Amino acid sequence: MKAARTSLSRAETRGLLRPLGKAWKAHVASFPGDSEERQPVHSVYGGAHLFRADTAKKLGALATKALQENAPDPRSFGSALNLDPRLAETIHARVLHKLEVEPVEDFRIDFEDGYGYRPDDEEDAHAVQAGEEMAKGHAGGTLPPFIGIRIKPLTAELAARSLRTADIFISTLLARTKNQLPAGFVVTLPKIVAKEQVRVTARALRAIEKANRLKPRALRMELMVETTQSVFGPGGTVALPDLVRAGDGRIRGVHLGVYDYTAACNITAPYQSMVHPACDFVRHVMQASLAGTGVTLSDSATNVMPVPPHKAKGSEPLTPGQAAENRDAIHRAWRLHYEHVRHSLRQGFYQGWDLHPGHLPTRYAAVYAFFLEGLEASSARLRNFVEQAARATLQGEVFVDAATGQGLLNYFLRALNCGAIGLGEIEATGLTVAEIQTRSTMGKNIHLEVCSACHPFYTGKQKVADAG
Repeated sequence: MKAARTSLSRAETRGLLRPLGKAWKAHVASFPGDSEERQPVHSVYGGAHLFRADTAKKLGALATKALQENAPDPRSFGSALNLDPRLAETIHARVLHKLEVEPVEDFRIDFEDGYGYRPDDEEDAHAVQAGEEMAKGHAGGTLPPFIGIRIKPLTAELAARSLRTADIFISTLLARTKNQLPAGFVVTLPKIVAKEQVRVTARALRAIEKANRLKPRALRMELMVETTQSVFGPGGTVALPDLVRAGDGRIRGVHLGVYDYTAACNITAPYQSMVHPACDFVRHVMQASLAGTGVTLSDSATNVMPVPPHKAKGSEPLTPGQAAENRDAIHRAWRLHYEHVRHSLRQGFYQGWDLHPGHLPTRYAAVYAFFLEGLEASSARLRNFVEQAARATLQGEVFVDAATGQGLLNYFLRALNCGAIGLGEIEATGLTVAEIQTRSTMGKNIHLEVCSACHPFYTGKQKVADAG
């Protein structure tokens, strides 16, 4: 067979490609890919002075009571949220189960907006109390899978107070747990305007680690996007990558704070909303600047609470009209929260913040509906993709290439982990749970710890090691 004619020698080609090797190594270092750790669907936060070891369980009980009083059956729950009637029964049952076994996935003990400004001795005492309560929860197994504290911003007035609170809380916790941190522990830094605030916090955490003989970077951080300066730096460049780098490898997630951010943009209070176009803009900046870095993204919270306008006075019961008004008010707040969560999910934000136990039913309903509505089509697409042995395929009118196949795997991993789907529904894809966890269409092996508490069909905790 006649040799193909070329203009470049092999040596010339190797010389041309040599710079790409360095560029590829730099790219992989900066963009290692999505984190393989489980990401919670929400962060619930409450004032540090109120936190107790069993707070998550109490929130679940309150959420279950709200659901039973205002939507006790699938039909009423589906009607309140405009759920697909074919899914209402499944969603209602799985929400009730979730509220029983794992009502809160992530909790943030708040020393900032949910706590306020108090005398130093009072905040010191609450930092000790909260640290002791977390230690009790850690020993008793009552903490959610993810937990942490939000400290005050490192402004000129509050920086010393903020770091002191973090130090007291963490030192108290470690003293009670014999230097054991709860799984998923994190420190959240709000209202960032300069990367030095992140760098100083990271250095303080490193000093606390050293003093308590913790492994380097055992104390993780999350950043909040609540100012325009945390989006764009002084020179007009995107600030978020520099903020993450300033965290010295500690940054686990970046969270959007809608109301502070819109206020910083001079948007007046009546128009500050989860769905304001300014928020969609900053969401996309967060995605575009941090995609592939392994840093997870979280949306903000709905600030309308599902609370009744009428309360019974003493032994005098509510009138039928008052009871109806209470139910209608709660349903309106539920629908608003449900739509906000769905908006976040459509934007690719799979985590958000919740402020009230009454938001837990609608958080899970929105997440479960999002995954279940696309389950049949996604199962068919993934099954077809796998059958074609990772070749580009066409399922109906949707072209499925390798990147889309990776997206489908991520879809099932998230749905399984939060309890939206069970093991039987995984089987419809033609894959086992182990294969879902380890197979990759982009040459990257995936594993994820599946929480057995999240769905009643799970027979035991599985963790599949890297298949190499």
